[in-house]
Amino acid sequence: MLRTGRNAWRVISLARTLARHDALFPLERLDLPRWTMWTSERLARRRRTNLRSGQRLAAALQQMGPSFIKFGQSLSTRPDLVGEVIAEDLGQLRDRLPPFAARHARDTIESALEQPIAALFKSFDNHATAAASIAQVHAATTADGREVMVKVLRPDIEDRFRSDIDFFAWLAYLLERLQPDFKRLRARDVVNIFASTVAIETDLRLEGAAAAELAENFAQDRTFQVPEVDWDRTERQVLTAARIYGIPIEDREALIAGGRDPEAIVHNLLRAFFNQVFRDGFFHADLHPGNLFVDADDNIVAVDFGIMGRLDKTNRRFVAELLLAFLVGDYRRAAEVHYEAGYVPQNQSVEVFAQACRSIGEPVL
Repeated sequence: MLRTGRNAWRVISLARTLARHDALFPLERLDLPRWTMWTSERLARRRRTNLRSGQRLAAALQQMGPSFIKFGQSLSTRPDLVGEVIAEDLGQLRDRLPPFAARHARDTIESALEQPIAALFKSFDNHATAAASIAQVHAATTADGREVMVKVLRPDIEDRFRSDIDFFAWLAYLLERLQPDFKRLRARDVVNIFASTVAIETDLRLEGAAAAELAENFAQDRTFQVPEVDWDRTERQVLTAARIYGIPIEDREALIAGGRDPEAIVHNLLRAFFNQVFRDGFFHADLHPGNLFVDADDNIVAVDFGIMGRLDKTNRRFVAELLLAFLVGDYRRAAEVHYEAGYVPQNQSVEVFAQACRSIGEPVL
């Protein structure tokens, strides 16, 4: 009962935040019972601004905290769900958040590595070069002169995530009770996946291990590069890796001005990703533009390896067949692969599903 009461008050608080930013439209789209929307509307006078809806939602999610920021980051990669404009606006939540104080970063580093900053680094920049929902990054130079980037977890981030995940689980249960149709979305399973992902992301040793494995897979391929991990300066809350230089892949104007070849960049990125998925079965699963840079030779340099994916050989074949079927316009085969893989229940019509595949494939092609 205490948990329900506490979470109910939290729902009210979050609704207030959405209302203050005039960002209640996601709740409206859920088609929840009218009393829930009436309550939300009454919580605060909606403040009208000149900001677009996606910008207002991004501001609200940022105020709500790290878990909600990560949710917004996920939506920013899904224009098919939220639309191009909202997805672009939510993109501001990627690596453009207010940094926490440098003294907290220094305290975390010294506590985790059990050495003073001066013993670990010849220089340490107090100004964060990037700040995200879970961690921020500082430039530094080691005693032997190597330029590195030091990633540090936000203070108390693990406790905040645990609290948020408990709240999300309760919310998923409540949502299914209010709207039984939402059971098909498997909200509670989504929360469980989110929890396991966060557990990996908040242990920077695991990110370092993922980076090292990916680098090993591409040791003979300079077109896709991974910064080398400094294991002597890496622990659960701190990750140190070689500093990288390059132009952000989303900055087309800078790439052109710098003499980069867009076709070569696309070729290198696509080939690298296909090799990760189909050759190795181990791939970078968070390849948004903020995590990709281009060096002077059109090579791709990736960062942030907290979210990785794996595919066994069976599923690699299914994914490859699906991709090929869509590319050649064989929608019947695309539908059949879904059934063979168990992605679609056997009692559904193959012909109707093939028609649905065509409705997706044709506009893209």
